[in-house]
Amino acid sequence: MATIRLSPVLRAQADGARTVDVAGGTLRDALDDLLGRFPGLRPSLVDDDGQINRFVNVYVDQEDVKLRDGLDTALRDDSTVILMPAMAAGDPGSTE
Repeated sequence: MATIRLSPVLRAQADGARTVDVAGGTLRDALDDLLGRFPGLRPSLVDDDGQINRFVNVYVDQEDVKLRDGLDTALRDDSTVILMPAMAAGDPGSTE
């Protein structure tokens, strides 16, 4: 099984889990497993078409999946997937 590491901002939707062991031969399979167990993560990770949200950085074995095969990136049993939503910084002078 591959392991998904969740950034702190995602842990509340995953019952506080830092890591989750998931089944699947591809990133798509692993995310399906994860989202099947923690459906509250779906809006934070994927869009309505099931694609990774553009503001989410995903790494498989320390390599950005955008540079690999995206959701079709192959996973090994010892793979580590890191999910990190991008953090937006606002204008320090903004009141919004």
